[in-house]
Amino acid sequence: MVFLKKATRHMFFTGKGGVGKTSLSCAVAVALADSGKRVLLVSTDPASNLDEVLGTALTSHPKGIKGVPRLSALNIDPERAAREYRERVVGPYRKVLPKAAVASIEEQLSGACTTEIASFDEFSKLLGDPAETKEFDHVLFDTAPTGHTLRLLELPAAWSGFIESNAGGTSCLGPLSGLKTQQALYTAARKALSDSARTTVVLVSRPERTSLEEAERTRKELASLSVKHLKLVINGVFKAADSSDVIACSLEERGREALRHIPKPLSLLPKMELPLLSFALVGADSLRGMLRPGAAPPRAAVVLGRSSSPSRRTWTFPDLVSDLDSLGRGVIMTMGKGGVGKTSVAVSIAVDLAKRGHPVRLTTTDPAAHVETVLHGQIVRGLHVSRIDPEAETRAYTREVLESSGCGLDKKGRALLEEELRSPCTEEIAVFRAFARAVDEGKGGFVIIDTAPTGHTLLLLDAAEAYHREVSKSMGEIPESVRRLLPRLRDPRFTRMLLVTLPEATPVHEAAALQRDLKRAGIAPYAWVINQSLTPVQTHDPVLVARKGNERRYIDEACALSSRVAVVPWLAQDAGANRLSLAA
Repeated sequence: MVFLKKATRHMFFTGKGGVGKTSLSCAVAVALADSGKRVLLVSTDPASNLDEVLGTALTSHPKGIKGVPRLSALNIDPERAAREYRERVVGPYRKVLPKAAVASIEEQLSGACTTEIASFDEFSKLLGDPAETKEFDHVLFDTAPTGHTLRLLELPAAWSGFIESNAGGTSCLGPLSGLKTQQALYTAARKALSDSARTTVVLVSRPERTSLEEAERTRKELASLSVKHLKLVINGVFKAADSSDVIACSLEERGREALRHIPKPLSLLPKMELPLLSFALVGADSLRGMLRPGAAPPRAAVVLGRSSSPSRRTWTFPDLVSDLDSLGRGVIMTMGKGGVGKTSVAVSIAVDLAKRGHPVRLTTTDPAAHVETVLHGQIVRGLHVSRIDPEAETRAYTREVLESSGCGLDKKGRALLEEELRSPCTEEIAVFRAFARAVDEGKGGFVIIDTAPTGHTLLLLDAAEAYHREVSKSMGEIPESVRRLLPRLRDPRFTRMLLVTLPEATPVHEAAALQRDLKRAGIAPYAWVINQSLTPVQTHDPVLVARKGNERRYIDEACALSSRVAVVPWLAQDAGANRLSLAA
């Protein structure tokens, strides 16, 4: 890998969910450690799977990786960071202030913003304080999917500006003393991000149109943040071994077509292509093979004599759509790890139900929404498509609060309210309110919601519990749609959550973790959808046959976790561009 020869101290790996950021960051970390460098690999993803890929149980402190001398790794745990942050702020007041005052401070620190700023505190120490990582030559960051990453990178400037303007300390971030003491650290982190001599950002993409478009959007956003030392890696490039294999040739041509239309500015970046591999990237030996094209798969990754026939307990996708059709109305949500095809599945269900005569609204809460792209402008009778736009919702919410709660305030009081509404939490509240309105429409027909990647979705659901505390600060009245949201999400007769995954280790295990989290919130997923499966298709390409042989174990794992598992075959023809229905 060319850019490893001049590797900067800090390296970020970012891109659309599912493109292989974790695998690549781990492979680069192993390669640098093998070359004699002392390396720390950090995950800033709330849905991190570094543990599984590295084969080591990680904590929030550096831990050595078995089989890779000089490599350590850690996970930034958002929940732990938030707990510790709250205690740092609240602790000094416990024996000084009345219980009611302490309770008020704790309430101010209960929202999603606290979790975000606490996680960023941890991130800033590693990036902005050389003393924290002085024992390492390189610090690599396996970042969360693009939307989260961009927000993370914007935080040094955003929080600094907010601290400067918020002298009154009235925001939902609580007492600002804890933030102000970190201001120098945030400034140092910001400088490190934009210093080309110290930091490289690796944009990771698949040879797919939406993935490349996402990488270009990321490039633009980073440029606006003065982060310009970028590299591009196209992961999973496939070349068919035999021109007579229809599936293999279609997969190759789809990738070639996407690369022919790569956005011009993106194409000018230093670029490297990595091939689609026949084995899972789990463990140090497999990771070493990722950067050595043509290397034989590690012995543990070879699957011999394994049946590739689908489990008799699985459903076809048409079976699942017919089952949903029989329910008549309600909310259907596609959830799962980024990059597993939630949008394609949501679009297909929406199209099929509309064609069966149902009124259907298709919407998304994903900041990186691709619903319109998948539909390609096609019109389907009975189908209404929309998007929850965070910027538009925030503007509308801010205007509404100022017109209601702000109309009777004096000049100073209105200024304080405007200050409060500049808080990053305002967007969370505004988007959440729009989400509740969308769910409310399930009373009269089908509402299909293409949700954001797992971590964001869980924050959205968690907000149902805390929303009334936040909104009551600026609005006395809570919308009925918000009051009824959580009971509706917990009602299987009204809301059906579909966990979308791929027949691979990490997506299946992350879907299982999401199912556990949902159940703790009193929500039982309705079904699993195993997307882009090679199991039902015919191919003799050696790479695809090997990948097909590995799928059975993961399909069986899904069947053990859910009574409804639908398997969607990999399509030789792109479902998004030419046939909107996966059930056709």
